[in-house]
Amino acid sequence: MFALTFLGTSASVPSVERNHPALLVEAAGKRILVDCGEGTQRQLLRSGAGFRRLDRILLTHAHLDHVLGIPGLFSTLGLRQAAHTMTVHGGQGTLDIVVSMLAGLWGAGRAPIAVGFAPLTEGQVIDAGDFTIDCFPVRHRDTDSFGFAFKSPARRHLFPDRLAALGVPDGPLRGELAAGRPVVIGDRTINPEEVLGPPSGGSKLVVIGDTETTEGLAQYAADADLLVIEATFLDRDASTARDYGHLTARDAAVFAAANNIGQLVLTHQSGRYEDDEVLAEAAAIFPSTRIAADFDRIVV
Repeated sequence: MFALTFLGTSASVPSVERNHPALLVEAAGKRILVDCGEGTQRQLLRSGAGFRRLDRILLTHAHLDHVLGIPGLFSTLGLRQAAHTMTVHGGQGTLDIVVSMLAGLWGAGRAPIAVGFAPLTEGQVIDAGDFTIDCFPVRHRDTDSFGFAFKSPARRHLFPDRLAALGVPDGPLRGELAAGRPVVIGDRTINPEEVLGPPSGGSKLVVIGDTETTEGLAQYAADADLLVIEATFLDRDASTARDYGHLTARDAAVFAAANNIGQLVLTHQSGRYEDDEVLAEAAAIFPSTRIAADFDRIVV
C-alpha cells in the first residue's frame, strides 16, 4: 500500500492554491519525497505530515521549481537537530546542481544536516523489503530526468482449513510455508502449493515529473494502479507544450488509455487554465482521471 500526499501541484509559477511541485509517498513505515519545490517544508507542516522519519528525496530533474525547497528544508532539519542522514537521489547533472546550491550557502561539502548523494541510473533504486522503487529515463528538454515506479509485491495467503487438515500447527512451520518453503511433519513433506492461495494485493504506483513526450515510457508505466504525471497544457496549445517540453492533458489521457492504467492523476497545473477544462479534456479519453490539488491524499 502506498499513501500519497500532494504537497505542491503547480507548474513553474505557483499560485495562491498551488505550491511548487512536491509529493510525499509513504509505505511500510518509510516516508519519501519526490521533488522538493520552494515552500515544501511549510507544505509538510500544513498537511500535518511534518518532518518525522523523512530521510530520502527522489528528484525527477533539476529545474528550480522542483529543487529550490531543499536548502530551506535542510536548514529547518538542522535546527531541529535531525540525527539521520538525508539521501538525495537524482541524475548526476541534477545532483551537481543541488551540491552547488548547498555549497553556495554553506560552503563546499557542507550542509546543516548529514547528506548523501546517490546518482540514478536506470533500474532499481531501493529494495525496502515490503516495496521496491525503480527509476527510468524521461525526456524533458536538456535535463537528465527520471520517473519512478513504486511496487509492492503480491502476497499469497495460507488457507487455514488446509493447514488444519494437514495437521500443520500454529507457529514457525506455518511461517516457513508462507515464505514458500516446504516443511516436514512426521514422514510427510508438505509443499507450499498445497496450502497457499493465489497471489493478491500487489500494487504499482508510477510517478513521472515533467516530460516532453510519453514515447518509450509504456514499458515502465503499463498496468500501474495509479499514474501521476504532468499535464501542463491543453491540446489547443499543443505547439506551445512542445516548445516548452511538456504534455497536454490529452497526451496524458491517451497514454493512460493505451497502457491499462487504473487511475490517472494529473499534476503540474498551469494557472492559465481552470481545473474543470483540464479534467474535461482528459476524462473524455480516460474517464478515471482526477486533477491533483495541494494536500490531496490518495491511497493505492
